[in-house]
Amino acid sequence: MTTPLKIDFVSDVSCPWCVVGLYGLTRALDLLGDEVQAEIRFQPFELNPKMGPEGQNITEHITEKYGSTPEQSQQNREMIRARGAEVGFAFRTDGNSRIYNTFDAHRLLYWAGLEGLQFNLKEALFKAYFTEGGNPSDRVQLAQIAQGVGLDRQRAEAILASDEFAKEVREEEQLWLSRGVSSVPTVVFNGQYAVSGGQPVDTFVGAIRQIMSEAKGGRVS
Repeated sequence: MTTPLKIDFVSDVSCPWCVVGLYGLTRALDLLGDEVQAEIRFQPFELNPKMGPEGQNITEHITEKYGSTPEQSQQNREMIRARGAEVGFAFRTDGNSRIYNTFDAHRLLYWAGLEGLQFNLKEALFKAYFTEGGNPSDRVQLAQIAQGVGLDRQRAEAILASDEFAKEVREEEQLWLSRGVSSVPTVVFNGQYAVSGGQPVDTFVGAIRQIMSEAKGGRVS
């Protein structure tokens, strides 16, 4: 019997481990097949809410925020690149890449959720930034990306030119912060079970099977 599973995927557009986590999750769901009927909803989280429109060099940013050396940043990028390759995602960021403000991207994602195209837009935003070196705070690029997944470009431009969905995104951000989410990705199953970090496929498979078993009142041996 297929078990319904509600998944809240709390993440940021500029978070590489969110990419690794999402692709690990979707591969796990593919492996589980008919065992589970999953509904994924992306929830907003801004790693750098005060980032200016010009962005910041990624190596400089990581050094300032975490105290990492350029060598450590490079090692981390290589590890992320390898983890991405394991799940079929191409990371092409380097030491000259930039970190950007992602609030407008989250507003578009909220709208895309109303239109039934949120997953498509999230995936396209990840690829635009991490694979193609795009700027997720550039409104022209955002409108193009939205159009590319089947959303109305003029509507996207109108949203970006206004403050539409800003209140809703802020409220969702505060909701997840109030629930204790302080890092991303955080994947919440059925509103009560959380898995944090860019976990591998088998971790998600095991977690989902455990959750399904508990939902049925059984146990996983």
